[in-house]
Amino acid sequence: MDDDRKTRFEAVYQQTYERILGYATRRCDSPEDAADVVAETFAIAWRRVDALPPGDEARLWLYGVARNVLANHRRGQARHRHRSVELDTDLADLYAHAPETGLELSAIARAFDELPDDDRELISLVAWEGLDRAQIATVLGCSRNAVRIRLHRARKRLSKALAAAGVTGNQLIMESA
Repeated sequence: MDDDRKTRFEAVYQQTYERILGYATRRCDSPEDAADVVAETFAIAWRRVDALPPGDEARLWLYGVARNVLANHRRGQARHRHRSVELDTDLADLYAHAPETGLELSAIARAFDELPDDDRELISLVAWEGLDRAQIATVLGCSRNAVRIRLHRARKRLSKALAAAGVTGNQLIMESA
Protein backbone atom coordinates (compact mmCIF):
# COMPACT_ATOMS: atom_id res chain seq x y z
CA MET A 1 0.00 0.00 0.00
CA ASP A 2 2.86 2.40 0.76
CA ASP A 3 4.19 1.96 -2.79
CA ASP A 4 0.77 2.84 -4.23
CA ARG A 5 0.56 5.95 -2.05
CA LYS A 6 4.09 6.95 -2.99
CA THR A 7 3.43 6.43 -6.71
CA ARG A 8 0.19 8.42 -6.52
CA PHE A 9 1.86 11.27 -4.65
CA GLU A 10 4.80 11.38 -7.06
CA ALA A 11 2.44 11.51 -10.05
CA VAL A 12 0.42 14.36 -8.54
CA TYR A 13 3.62 16.16 -7.56
CA GLN A 14 5.01 15.92 -11.09
CA GLN A 15 1.74 17.12 -12.63
CA THR A 16 1.12 20.04 -10.26
CA TYR A 17 4.44 21.26 -8.87
CA GLU A 18 5.03 24.07 -11.38
CA ARG A 19 1.49 25.43 -11.08
CA ILE A 20 1.54 25.36 -7.28
CA LEU A 21 4.97 27.01 -7.31
CA GLY A 22 3.64 29.72 -9.64
CA TYR A 23 0.61 30.22 -7.41
CA ALA A 24 2.83 30.68 -4.35
CA THR A 25 5.44 32.80 -6.12
CA ARG A 26 2.86 35.30 -7.32
CA ARG A 27 1.48 35.69 -3.81
CA CYS A 28 4.63 35.75 -1.68
CA ASP A 29 7.03 38.59 -1.09
CA SER A 30 10.13 36.49 -1.67
CA PRO A 31 11.18 33.27 -3.40
CA GLU A 32 12.06 31.82 0.00
CA ASP A 33 8.53 32.39 1.28
CA ALA A 34 7.10 30.82 -1.86
CA ALA A 35 9.37 27.79 -1.40
CA ASP A 36 8.15 27.44 2.20
CA VAL A 37 4.51 27.60 1.10
CA VAL A 38 5.05 25.00 -1.64
CA ALA A 39 6.98 22.69 0.69
CA GLU A 40 4.26 22.86 3.34
CA THR A 41 1.54 22.36 0.70
CA PHE A 42 3.12 19.16 -0.56
CA ALA A 43 3.91 18.00 2.98
CA ILE A 44 0.19 18.24 3.73
CA ALA A 45 -0.57 16.46 0.44
CA TRP A 46 1.76 13.63 1.45
CA ARG A 47 0.17 13.31 4.87
CA ARG A 48 -3.29 13.33 3.28
CA VAL A 49 -2.48 11.46 0.07
CA ASP A 50 -5.57 9.30 0.56
CA ALA A 51 -7.72 12.46 0.46
CA LEU A 52 -6.25 13.63 -2.87
CA PRO A 53 -9.03 13.68 -5.46
CA PRO A 54 -8.42 12.00 -8.82
CA GLY A 55 -7.31 13.73 -12.03
CA ASP A 56 -7.29 17.50 -12.38
CA GLU A 57 -9.30 17.82 -9.17
CA ALA A 58 -6.02 17.13 -7.33
CA ARG A 59 -4.59 20.40 -8.68
CA LEU A 60 -7.64 22.32 -7.49
CA TRP A 61 -7.44 20.60 -4.11
CA LEU A 62 -3.77 21.61 -3.87
CA TYR A 63 -4.65 25.23 -4.72
CA GLY A 64 -7.04 25.15 -1.77
CA VAL A 65 -4.34 23.69 0.49
CA ALA A 66 -1.80 26.25 -0.75
CA ARG A 67 -4.32 29.02 -0.12
CA ASN A 68 -4.70 27.90 3.50
CA VAL A 69 -0.94 27.50 3.94
CA LEU A 70 -0.46 30.98 2.52
CA ALA A 71 -3.06 32.39 4.92
CA ASN A 72 -1.20 30.80 7.84
CA HIS A 73 2.06 32.12 6.45
CA ARG A 74 0.64 35.65 6.24
CA ARG A 75 -0.67 35.48 9.81
CA GLY A 76 2.79 34.42 10.95
CA GLN A 77 4.31 37.29 9.02
CA ALA A 78 1.89 39.73 10.63
CA ARG A 79 2.87 38.52 14.10
CA HIS A 80 6.51 38.84 13.18
CA ARG A 81 5.97 42.34 11.77
CA HIS A 82 4.42 43.50 15.01
CA ARG A 83 7.59 42.39 16.80
CA SER A 84 10.00 44.00 14.37
CA VAL A 85 8.66 47.41 13.35
CA GLU A 86 12.14 48.79 12.75
CA LEU A 87 13.00 46.07 10.25
CA ASP A 88 9.68 46.67 8.51
CA THR A 89 10.56 50.35 8.08
CA ASP A 90 13.92 49.45 6.58
CA LEU A 91 12.26 47.05 4.12
CA ALA A 92 9.65 49.64 3.15
CA ASP A 93 12.44 52.13 2.44
CA LEU A 94 14.26 49.52 0.37
CA TYR A 95 11.19 48.76 -1.76
CA ALA A 96 10.27 52.43 -2.10
CA HIS A 97 13.37 52.94 -4.23
CA ALA A 98 12.62 50.10 -6.65
CA PRO A 99 12.47 51.34 -10.24
CA GLU A 100 9.04 51.38 -11.90
CA THR A 101 8.58 50.43 -15.54
CA GLY A 102 5.85 53.01 -16.00
CA LEU A 103 3.45 55.25 -14.16
CA GLU A 104 0.35 53.38 -15.33
CA LEU A 105 1.78 50.00 -14.29
CA SER A 106 2.52 51.45 -10.88
CA ALA A 107 -1.02 52.81 -10.59
CA ILE A 108 -2.48 49.42 -11.58
CA ALA A 109 -0.32 47.67 -8.98
CA ARG A 110 -1.39 50.14 -6.28
CA ALA A 111 -5.07 49.77 -7.20
CA PHE A 112 -4.77 45.97 -7.09
CA ASP A 113 -2.87 46.03 -3.78
CA GLU A 114 -5.53 48.24 -2.19
CA LEU A 115 -8.29 45.74 -2.94
CA PRO A 116 -9.48 43.51 -0.09
CA ASP A 117 -7.60 40.18 0.14
CA ASP A 118 -10.60 38.18 -1.08
CA ASP A 119 -10.96 40.36 -4.19
CA ARG A 120 -7.26 40.06 -5.00
CA GLU A 121 -7.45 36.29 -4.59
CA LEU A 122 -10.45 35.95 -6.92
CA ILE A 123 -8.96 38.15 -9.62
CA SER A 124 -5.61 36.36 -9.28
CA LEU A 125 -7.21 32.93 -9.64
CA VAL A 126 -8.73 34.09 -12.93
CA ALA A 127 -5.83 36.16 -14.31
CA TRP A 128 -2.77 34.30 -13.01
CA GLU A 129 -3.98 30.74 -12.59
CA GLY A 130 -6.41 30.74 -15.53
CA LEU A 131 -9.18 29.07 -13.55
CA ASP A 132 -12.83 29.22 -14.54
CA ARG A 133 -15.69 29.79 -12.08
CA ALA A 134 -16.27 26.09 -11.41
CA GLN A 135 -12.60 25.53 -10.64
CA ILE A 136 -12.48 28.62 -8.41
CA ALA A 137 -15.54 27.32 -6.56
CA THR A 138 -13.67 24.08 -5.90
CA VAL A 139 -10.56 25.94 -4.68
CA LEU A 140 -12.55 28.23 -2.38
CA GLY A 141 -15.06 25.61 -1.25
CA CYS A 142 -18.13 27.57 -2.32
CA SER A 143 -20.74 27.48 -5.09
CA ARG A 144 -20.20 28.63 -8.68
CA ASN A 145 -22.92 31.21 -8.16
CA ALA A 146 -21.11 32.62 -5.13
CA VAL A 147 -17.93 32.85 -7.21
CA ARG A 148 -19.81 34.59 -10.02
CA ILE A 149 -21.24 37.20 -7.63
CA ARG A 150 -17.97 37.73 -5.74
CA LEU A 151 -15.96 37.98 -8.94
CA HIS A 152 -18.40 40.50 -10.40
CA ARG A 153 -18.11 42.66 -7.27
CA ALA A 154 -14.32 42.32 -7.17
CA ARG A 155 -14.04 43.39 -10.80
CA LYS A 156 -16.29 46.38 -10.18
CA ARG A 157 -14.14 47.45 -7.21
CA LEU A 158 -10.97 47.04 -9.25
CA SER A 159 -12.46 48.97 -12.16
CA LYS A 160 -13.50 51.78 -9.82
CA ALA A 161 -10.04 51.88 -8.23
CA LEU A 162 -8.38 51.97 -11.66
CA ALA A 163 -10.66 54.77 -12.81
CA ALA A 164 -9.86 56.74 -9.65
CA ALA A 165 -6.16 56.25 -10.39
CA GLY A 166 -6.68 57.56 -13.92
CA VAL A 167 -6.00 54.23 -15.62
CA THR A 168 -8.07 53.75 -18.76
CA GLY A 169 -8.71 50.74 -20.95
CA ASN A 170 -9.50 48.28 -18.17
CA GLN A 171 -12.26 46.56 -20.17
CA LEU A 172 -10.03 43.47 -20.37
CA ILE A 173 -10.38 43.00 -16.61
CA MET A 174 -14.13 43.27 -16.84
CA GLU A 175 -14.49 40.77 -19.71
CA SER A 176 -12.11 37.93 -18.78
CA ALA A 177 -13.42 34.63 -17.33
